[in-house]
Amino acid sequence: MTRKLDRYFLITVLILVFVGFFIFTSASLGLHARTGGAKFGAVAFNQIFFGLFLGFIGMYIASRIDYKIWKRYSFYIFLFSILMTLLVFIPKLGFSSGGATRWLALGPLSFQPAELLKLGFVIYFSAWISGMQTKIKQFKFGLFPLMVLFVIIGAILLAQPDTGTFLVILATGVVMFISAGGSLKHVFMISIIGIIVLLAIGFSRPYVLDRITTFINPGADRQGSGYQLDQSLIAIGSGGVFGKGFGQSVQKFDYLPEPIGDSIFAVAAEEWGFLGAITILFLFVIFALRGFKISSNSQDIFGSILVIGIISLIFIQSFINIASMLGLFPLTGMPLIFISHGGTALFFALVEVGIILSVSRQARI
Repeated sequence: MTRKLDRYFLITVLILVFVGFFIFTSASLGLHARTGGAKFGAVAFNQIFFGLFLGFIGMYIASRIDYKIWKRYSFYIFLFSILMTLLVFIPKLGFSSGGATRWLALGPLSFQPAELLKLGFVIYFSAWISGMQTKIKQFKFGLFPLMVLFVIIGAILLAQPDTGTFLVILATGVVMFISAGGSLKHVFMISIIGIIVLLAIGFSRPYVLDRITTFINPGADRQGSGYQLDQSLIAIGSGGVFGKGFGQSVQKFDYLPEPIGDSIFAVAAEEWGFLGAITILFLFVIFALRGFKISSNSQDIFGSILVIGIISLIFIQSFINIASMLGLFPLTGMPLIFISHGGTALFFALVEVGIILSVSRQARI
């Protein structure tokens, strides 16, 4: 039976976006002071127009489309997402920043195709699971296809390199596999292989090894690899219980790297204190719980696993970001969804929300 979309889920997302915009606006003041108004204006325009304006349009359209259509074209969506991600390696199309080649240059605009790849993976694997649900415990229909997807995606993302996004996709795929009834023995095998691969990456790439070393011993190199974590903890600690107030962060001006990017949670905690930080965490938990409720009420296995996959993408990345700012996880450089700067990430997050709302329209009452 068709019904109205899940209002509680929508309201939670709108609050997250509203709160995130105010946090982003305040954090952007630090960028304005560092680089001048020109770059600040470009960043603000990118976030408002490409992230919020186009994102809400995308969310509305996705919420009105029958989610089952994504299953019909899942293979082509996944293939297109792979091809788009491969374009970053073509000179003059892809461009590098911070030692990584993750963006496409589209005239004056930039686009990070890995965000499309994340969604393409979730849609395709959800479609595969829905067709192989009764065979998911068998190696050739469950674990083997998942490992093939991981190898393809890993080869592309690690070549950029984008270890953080690969980790999120890896964790999301495992959550989807478990939710579909996959064998726990196979989950254990994936975990062991994943750990071995990550250790190999860590020892073969100095910047990854530096982040792991900093995580284990934060005080080893405070002016080098440990600088961002050190400044983040100073910002979070100085916020106290109630914070310094909107726009009053000191760390965002000259000390905290990437105040509008992966360090934005530290800015929020400094200005809004412990209560503000807990509120952000609470909103993400409500977002996940309500999403899982929509999944449990879905009409079919495709809709159920699709929602679980999307919720996992957003929830896992957001909590990795927050945990890394608290020193509970190695730094990854990934943005905090709905809050950090990044028009591409915000646009796709809102489109993904629209897909979940579409599933909720047809959920069982």
